[in-house]
Amino acid sequence: MVITDEELARTAAQAGADVVRAMYGASMTRVRKSGDDFATAADIDAEKAIVEVIRAARPHDAVVGEESGRTGSAGAERVWLVDPLCGTLNYATGGMLVAVNVALREGPEVIVAACADPFSGEVFWTGGEHAYVRRDGVDQALAPSAESRLVDLNLDPPFPNQPGFRAVRVLADPGFAARFRPRVVSTTLAVTWVAAGRRAAYLTDGHLRDSVHFAAGIALCRAAGCVVTGLRGEPAHTGAGGLVVAADQPTHAALLEIIAGGFTSGG
Repeated sequence: MVITDEELARTAAQAGADVVRAMYGASMTRVRKSGDDFATAADIDAEKAIVEVIRAARPHDAVVGEESGRTGSAGAERVWLVDPLCGTLNYATGGMLVAVNVALREGPEVIVAACADPFSGEVFWTGGEHAYVRRDGVDQALAPSAESRLVDLNLDPPFPNQPGFRAVRVLADPGFAARFRPRVVSTTLAVTWVAAGRRAAYLTDGHLRDSVHFAAGIALCRAAGCVVTGLRGEPAHTGAGGLVVAADQPTHAALLEIIAGGFTSGG
């Protein structure tokens, strides 16, 4: 029986999550990349496991991996985007807030995505029309909600919009403090939490087109019905860049007003 793209994304993400969970707590040498960025053996082995699953089922598709780069046909229309361990620093220092991200882009659009939490056992996934979380083999539809008022901000570099915009200025805005409660979680697992109703919104700077870190989470949030734009409210991956994911329109509008003030004050 031919495996569907949705099943393949889930299976691949779960294969990576199994590796991440199995290697947790082991002493690992850090493989330096650029700046303060690094990988561990878990990043590398998890990516190998994910790519093996994809290659076995879709040998003609291309794959872009965080650690191994692009492999497969240069002209392939279907490209798998793989982030084997999002939250490497968390993981390397004994933290469990990490994600394994797998997304399939066909042409300009991500059509399938899965994000696995190695430690909760949850796999968030979408086939494009709807979004679900799978626990113990049972799927539950994702339902965004702003009720928590919790907003995650990514404060890790790079910051392509500085000095005109810095996410830390959002935290200092009186309007933010009056309406929201801040959280800082350095993994894109937090993006899936907006789709699941566990966060009201998520905010980051950066150029995110074809990002192996964000592709899966953005696809999940769109399928779940979240409001997804760039920092100035433009379609994602255009204009100033960055990402604002909100559970509903009022939350999104409030954040855009605060962000706009941050751009103005920063020049």
